[in-house]
Amino acid sequence: MGLEPAMCNRGKSLLLLSTTTTLLVFFFSSLPLATCSVSYDHRAIIVNGQRRILISGSIHYPRSTPEMWPDLIQKAKDGGLDVIQTYVFWNGHEPSPGKYYFENRYDLVRFIKLVQQAGLYVNLRIGPYVCAEWNFGGFPVWLKYIPGISFRTDNGPFKAAMAGFTTKIVEMMKAESLFESQGGPIILSQIENEYGPVEWEIGAPGKAYTEWAANLAVGLGTGVPWVMCKQDDAPDPIINTCNGFYCEWFTPNQPYKPKMWTEAWTGWYTEFGGPVPHRPAEDLAFSVARFIQKGGAFINYYMYHGGTNFGRTAGGPFIATSYDYDAPLDEYGLLRQPKWGHLKDLHRAIKMCEPALVSGDPTVTSLGNNQESYVYKSKSGACAAFLANYDTNSFAKVEFDGMHYNLPPWSISILPDCKNTVFNTARVGVQTTQMTMLPLQSDGLSWVSYNEETASYEDDSITTVGLLEQINVTRDVTDYLWYMTAVTIGPDEEFLKNGNYPVLSVLSAGHALHVFINGELSGSVYGSLENPRLTFTGNVKLMAGSNKISLLSIAVGLPNVGTHFETWNAGVLGPVMLNGLNEGRRDLSWQKWSYKIGLKGEALQLHSLSGSSSVEWVEGPLVAQKQLLTWYKTIFNAPSGEDALALDMGTMGKGQIWINDQSIGRYWPAYKASGSCGDCSYSGEYSEKKCQSNCGEASQRWYHVPRSWLKPTGNLLVVFEEWGGDPTGISLVRRTVGSVCADVSEWQPTLKNWHIKAYGRPERPLRPKAHLSCAPGQKISSIKFASFGTPQGVCGNFWEGSCHAHKSYDAFEKENLLQNCIGQEWCSVTVAAEVFGGDPCPNTMKKLSVEAICQ
Repeated sequence: MGLEPAMCNRGKSLLLLSTTTTLLVFFFSSLPLATCSVSYDHRAIIVNGQRRILISGSIHYPRSTPEMWPDLIQKAKDGGLDVIQTYVFWNGHEPSPGKYYFENRYDLVRFIKLVQQAGLYVNLRIGPYVCAEWNFGGFPVWLKYIPGISFRTDNGPFKAAMAGFTTKIVEMMKAESLFESQGGPIILSQIENEYGPVEWEIGAPGKAYTEWAANLAVGLGTGVPWVMCKQDDAPDPIINTCNGFYCEWFTPNQPYKPKMWTEAWTGWYTEFGGPVPHRPAEDLAFSVARFIQKGGAFINYYMYHGGTNFGRTAGGPFIATSYDYDAPLDEYGLLRQPKWGHLKDLHRAIKMCEPALVSGDPTVTSLGNNQESYVYKSKSGACAAFLANYDTNSFAKVEFDGMHYNLPPWSISILPDCKNTVFNTARVGVQTTQMTMLPLQSDGLSWVSYNEETASYEDDSITTVGLLEQINVTRDVTDYLWYMTAVTIGPDEEFLKNGNYPVLSVLSAGHALHVFINGELSGSVYGSLENPRLTFTGNVKLMAGSNKISLLSIAVGLPNVGTHFETWNAGVLGPVMLNGLNEGRRDLSWQKWSYKIGLKGEALQLHSLSGSSSVEWVEGPLVAQKQLLTWYKTIFNAPSGEDALALDMGTMGKGQIWINDQSIGRYWPAYKASGSCGDCSYSGEYSEKKCQSNCGEASQRWYHVPRSWLKPTGNLLVVFEEWGGDPTGISLVRRTVGSVCADVSEWQPTLKNWHIKAYGRPERPLRPKAHLSCAPGQKISSIKFASFGTPQGVCGNFWEGSCHAHKSYDAFEKENLLQNCIGQEWCSVTVAAEVFGGDPCPNTMKKLSVEAICQ
């Protein structure tokens, strides 16, 4: 059956659905039709009749605070975004069956209304499975215990629960008039999430589930299109979309659907034990320009602001508390330069091309072995061209429409009038900012301590035969579960005479484990994201008589991706074996075990003001240091100013942090990053392993402290240390600009040129400028490096090349020059030979590299 060129998501599209029953078709057809104000065809998203190329960015509301939302949204708008995309987090909104929560960081309606007030649209990814490196993929753990449930397949109990929550969210949005068909900002919704690979794995039940989910979504009558990402067989009218580092190859499954990229990965997540990934701004811009060049109509950055996995929301397991994601807005909501600014320039260039882009398909012409042009033209005369060089090593000089253009390696130039280059993905004209963490206390924090008790049989423990799976026992209300049993050793055991103590082996589904024998630590082990399961093997000092074995099993977040969520497990599953006895081997797995859920300090709520006052803390020189299972407490006053704040936990091992009863999250600086770190070229295919830092260091050292969580005085900071750390090294730090750099070619495309011509003013090209800007309240104190010529290196590590203008520093430091930068919050210097005392090497393409210190 054919379609009209611009297609609505309700009414006429319902007849295209593949349904399983006549009753279902009748029910959908009897629903009142929503106003169709958002539609699409293969070249554009059409909002109220306006054909658009839409640029979006992911900001997840629970990963920041409500006080941060307006600033994040405004910075996204300033960066050139049209749309804010977010998941809806089921386990945050329905922590127990039928009990809903939509307050504080989970105030979804407030977040969407703030986006609307800023004049932006919303792409609401209801899912309700989100993945997102979020605990249990966003599913509430109670879902696992519904009788007969099987997740994400053609299963009645699961579909009933999923339909209930999805309907709850849609009806809430309707009640607040938030769909675009009601005058609201939501122009797109998503059902399910990256389900295609799962469907392929499970076969026919997965296919049936896909059809069911599509029918559910369309039947809710939102009046806006629905998408399914990574779902090649998405049923009409659902739009299938792409996720990945690159998506230029993607084609939707019907010719009348737009080419959409729901997750353009700006970086990658950090795991405890892994390096910190970074994606060069030049490559990210190249991937986006290439997607638009090849007909893309919608692109969303995942993430535009990653934020923080507060509390126990991180999944994985082993996902770090920081979800920075190398995004254009960093974890603290500050601009990451040059990524934010470079993408802003890209977005402006794309918008200049929009009239031509939405008008039809391109003409593609080869310009060389690895070069080509894409030209879009409209009937009204608009023309836009993209000139691409896919070579990863060499510049290319190409001829296009009678003119010559120099294209750097792995780059695309954008010509909004098919003549003048206003942007090249590899030429970064904005500054690079080097951030620094500055300690705020000169005399440190004053700590008191409280030793967590190892669990005892006298506690309100559970006793049963055999080993129990951890999540079944804890229901994930805590990371901690004690496994306790007793072993009787006869006086005639040979090891009591020769000192060759028996070996205890414990097999666990993860994620970390402490082994105590008669209250004394015998050893610790932990897994990794790649292999969360672990085995403890070690000699244990047993004595004649009864010996108590206590195993503290520690979870580090539940998995967020895969199949059969209902079968996933954690904790000590066994076998637990004791080797080296007179009898040989003794299997302890099936004897009586006692279980204690959580820690005593958790039960006492030591992280709260009232709970922390219920015990006696050790003060002064007796404060425990480098001991396992120790609680630490201090009181501090909020620092003045508005700088973003963090805790430096570099001297600690592993544990959790609370401020004023708010959970910052898990910390684990003792888990050092292993991997490959080093120089990184922007050119060539990117992967999460390509550009990494922190090898040999803590995967995460600093932990975000939201300003809104602090009172002017008397703030309670509580830390629970599992591994053994030194709290005297903890400090509150502020995140600020340390230095700024510019790295600008003497030939640099500039969007300002285009605006001058567009308004009919003189067409003489403007020469590029190097712009340097410190943070508000800071000034440029010195110039660390300056070279006009052929300088080498990157910001923070520049050096002179074979060509260097000897007056390179003068342009920034001389007081009698208009460009003087010292003592200024910002300055700009024209990149031209005469500014630096003349041309140091004629007939050579030159650039300026400069680094200024901000204080």
